[in-house]
Amino acid sequence: MAAETNGKSDIEIASKSSMKPIADVASSIGILENEIELYGTYKAKLSDALLKRLSTAQDGKLILVTSINPTPAGEGKSTVTVGLGQALNRIGKKTVIAMREPSLGPVMGLKGGAAGGGYSQVLPMDDINLHFTGDLHAITAANNALSALIDNHIHQGNELELDPGKIVWKRALDINDRALRNVVTGLGGASNGLAREDQFDITAASEIMAVLCMAENIQDLKQRLSSIVAGYTKDKHPVTVGDLGVEGALTLLLKDAVKPNLVQTMEHTPALIHGGPFANIAHGCNSLIATKAALKLGEYTVTEAGFGADLGAEKFLNIKARAGGLKPAAVVIVATIRALKMHGGIAKNDLRDSNPEAMIKGCENLQKHIETIQAFGLPYAVAVNRFTADSDEEIQALKKWCEDLGHPCALTEVWEKGGEGGVELAEIVTRLAESASAFSPLYSSDAPFKAKAKAIAEKVYGADDVLLTSKAEKQLADIEANGWGDLPVCMAKTQYSLSDDPKKLGRPDGFSITIREIKPSAGAGFLVALTGDIMTMPGLPKKPAALHMDVDENGCAKGLF
Repeated sequence: MAAETNGKSDIEIASKSSMKPIADVASSIGILENEIELYGTYKAKLSDALLKRLSTAQDGKLILVTSINPTPAGEGKSTVTVGLGQALNRIGKKTVIAMREPSLGPVMGLKGGAAGGGYSQVLPMDDINLHFTGDLHAITAANNALSALIDNHIHQGNELELDPGKIVWKRALDINDRALRNVVTGLGGASNGLAREDQFDITAASEIMAVLCMAENIQDLKQRLSSIVAGYTKDKHPVTVGDLGVEGALTLLLKDAVKPNLVQTMEHTPALIHGGPFANIAHGCNSLIATKAALKLGEYTVTEAGFGADLGAEKFLNIKARAGGLKPAAVVIVATIRALKMHGGIAKNDLRDSNPEAMIKGCENLQKHIETIQAFGLPYAVAVNRFTADSDEEIQALKKWCEDLGHPCALTEVWEKGGEGGVELAEIVTRLAESASAFSPLYSSDAPFKAKAKAIAEKVYGADDVLLTSKAEKQLADIEANGWGDLPVCMAKTQYSLSDDPKKLGRPDGFSITIREIKPSAGAGFLVALTGDIMTMPGLPKKPAALHMDVDENGCAKGLF
């Protein structure tokens, strides 16, 4: 990661860290002992009673952490999020962190652990990366219960006249498995269900994940679940969860999962970790319930949105903030010299060689993300997440680039030094948070779909135009006929490029965005526009991270990162 600490891995560092009982962490931010539900000694859920009590409390300041387009070199956005929260506490600001829950797919696939790194981690790191409090399993169960109920409805007479060829609800699994992208179910004969084509999404891409993360409370959760579209009749009439009459059962499966999880960082800063939609195929933000609770519990809330500002931050600001009435006080844009060099044309194997010229060329990508945040009317700072191979010459060149263009910038060493390594960033952030903000989404809620998509493509990606395939045009016509045309747009796009082509690094120009499909997520409250080759069920890499994972005779995890 960002530095070497006596050769220790993240999980080795985490295993040597001391944790406070979570009841003590809760008490430090004014939570009473009977207002949390304990999951062992170091994990808890916030109770309904606490959430109701907090509803009238004053909000603190909201800090959003985003980044440049990620590369295989790594950016460390979660590490900076945790480190900044710790740093704010160090300078006397009562701070709560709000983050997403890791998905087992990436944890056991390409990424390994996803709970920060070095001395800026959330703990217990192994629990958080694995089963945690069971939220993702509950979402998976609710998703697949709906699939079973749909198939049973058809098998038992199909009173709602669902067309088996027009069922849009997919099954889900919280692991990367390309073999499940397209399957056939019901092959055991008439008594075992109708044979039909089906597909699996990874749980992070399930609309139930998005619904849970957009819900204001359990009643709103139930209402949103009832609006989910299961499929269509032969005359294209939508059939919803409410039509099937099973929203109550699905809510019951999620009654505990809807409550935010409280843990702590290595420096005992409180952290709410709840919900985990991917930003390249969903909206990429932790739950609205957790964010709002964090705002009530601290002077500052530090939260993150997945991938670069073109994905997670755009969706946080256009979708989540609009739905929840959130007003960020400042944005942190994480960049690494390694990733900037890749955007400047340097191959991954050559990143250890000092190359200020390539890095400055790669700053074109950083500049575009800065312009995106400026377009939302928000103050910002650049966090240069330092890695050990970064040369002093490169660091000085990047700081000068920021200074020359008037971009607030801080060298950030939170992986190696914890909160101490983020104090400069914290001081800049607090100054920015006191300044005036003119935050506004990039499009009006009543704009038509194409205008919204074009606003995102032009203002955020730098594209010339948005093109819809004939399939997408037909889907849009049906969406508008069903009254969903005014919903916000959630673009499903590669995280590696500002364009819809993952190979176009840096700041591409002269391109258009092609939308090949549009899917209504009526329960979540947005329209998903699929671009490029983005898939909702990832595959495992040639050498999955799972190959290096193990557990010792004492039950201690090994190889999570």
